Amino acid sequence: MPRGDKSSYTSKQKRKAEHIEEGYEKRGVGKSEAERRAWATVNKESGGGNKSGSGRGKKDTHVSSKRGGRIGGKASASRPAAARSASARKGVATRKRRES
Repeated sequence: MPRGDKSSYTSKQKRKAEHIEEGYEKRGVGKSEAERRAWATVNKESGGGNKSGSGRGKKDTHVSSKRGGRIGGKASASRPAAARSASARKGVATRKRRES
């Protein structure tokens, strides 16, 4: 089987990869990079291609999916309070200016 062949993946794994890929593309990641990351995520969560059939393969983990939501905001939290406050004031001023 050539590298990159997806025939050993279940339909659920393929759907999952497609969904993850769309999410990356929505955030501005290029098509091929989004596909690469999507399949890497599927492999990490499910341990690679699973043959179909009851009781075959391993249970999926959701380690990557769970991590995504928790990791957000780290950059902002590491900045000093004065810097965050200044950014907030600047944002308010910009929104106010654009409103009228």
